[in-house]
Amino acid sequence: MRLLVVEDNLPLLESIVQLLSDEFEVDQASNGEDGLFLAMQNIHDVIVLDVMLPEIDGFEVLQTIRKEGLKIPVLFLTARDSLEDRVKGLDSGGDDYLVKPFQAAELKARIRALLRRSGSLTTNQTIQYRGIELQGKEREITVNREPIKLTTKQYELLEFLIQNKGAILTKEQIYDRVWGFDSDTTIAIVEVFMHHLRKKLEPSGYHADIKTIRGVGYMLNEA
Repeated sequence: MRLLVVEDNLPLLESIVQLLSDEFEVDQASNGEDGLFLAMQNIHDVIVLDVMLPEIDGFEVLQTIRKEGLKIPVLFLTARDSLEDRVKGLDSGGDDYLVKPFQAAELKARIRALLRRSGSLTTNQTIQYRGIELQGKEREITVNREPIKLTTKQYELLEFLIQNKGAILTKEQIYDRVWGFDSDTTIAIVEVFMHHLRKKLEPSGYHADIKTIRGVGYMLNEA
């Protein structure tokens, strides 16, 4: 799972990223403009979003991504605890609202709840596509009930494809999601790993479900 945290209090931002990094991949931004740019990449499973941000406030960030049709779950994290602010946050398209100061365990629990609600995370940490089953907690994979071996990046690539089955994913989205914005590799790595993933799935025939969209990226057929 990949999260985006947008918070302008740098010590708090660092603490949140450190807290979440033991369980998730975490990208970060310290102002609304950078947060909006990262959110528009549509590669995150949950966005943790402060309201009072420089450049663009959190409400405007959320309204913009919702206007673009992005359905990423958003958890507002803010010191503004009035009923009016809570209502505004939820009415603008937010999915949850956590008031500062907060407990670390509650933040993680609310994020997991949003992941379950969106279907990115099931209660038993399992993701399925036809005869393919990914055990998220153990990072094990079976194809037609037979275990196969995938590298970490191959697993994350297949996981991202399954989570977005039926949707076209650009090479840029795949690269940013699986390798990260600060990776020292190049986007060409996507084609290499897609080739290797298809090879691993070829004995079962599922390699044919991964379609190349010429000049754009890839798509996994609907199950």
